[in-house]
Amino acid sequence: MAETEDNGTSDDDGWVLLTSNDGHAFMIKRDAALGSGFSEAKTNTCHIDERAVVVEKLCEYLSFKYAYDGSKEDMPDFSKERIPPEITLELLMAADYYEMELTLSLV
Repeated sequence: MAETEDNGTSDDDGWVLLTSNDGHAFMIKRDAALGSGFSEAKTNTCHIDERAVVVEKLCEYLSFKYAYDGSKEDMPDFSKERIPPEITLELLMAADYYEMELTLSLV
């Protein structure tokens, strides 16, 4: 699972830093990160044991989902033209592991 560390800043700063296993870092709004199984989203930093390309798409999906939660309009299909086919399986496995409700339309 992900490792957590506290960098000494307040928990209400509104952002979470996610790092991939190949050293890339991604900032995501705390409210969006809390929409996943990242219990670490309650702290400021967490390490995700996935490649950067996968963590990037996880962050993109969480932000996308957060933007449409509570919206009166239907949420568009996230997977159309956003997910390279070569990472689809890896992304689905990571989404399942981190308890995200990611569904992909592969057709």
